[in-house]
Amino acid sequence: MKTLSTLIGASALFGGVQLFHAGGVESVGEEATPSNTYRLVANGDEGACAVTRGASVSDGLSLLTVAPNCRRLLPGLEQAKFWREQNDGTVAFSADGIDPIVTFAVADGNGYESYAPALPLLSLASNGGLKRGD
Repeated sequence: MKTLSTLIGASALFGGVQLFHAGGVESVGEEATPSNTYRLVANGDEGACAVTRGASVSDGLSLLTVAPNCRRLLPGLEQAKFWREQNDGTVAFSADGIDPIVTFAVADGNGYESYAPALPLLSLASNGGLKRGD
């Protein structure tokens, strides 16, 4: 009888541990992760494309993937390969990691607005649901 009680207790303990770990795995999967996919829009929705901030290369410098159709928004933008974030919060896209093709300042709300070049005005906002071809 004592052996049966021990087996039941061990089974309950094992089942509780399994339930605890299963719950932990689900909660990790449900945590929000920051999106690295952004929607780039020209002049109040005249055109849009997707850009993706990739792996960090060095302090403030990350790889950048720009959809080919971004050329419609700003010719030459499709050549950008790097995302550089400065200490003041500005962000620049460049082909070589140094010379900016376009530079953004933090905008009101959650995103960025371009200030160089002056035209076209581009806005950049996080958008995890945008596909690369958009």
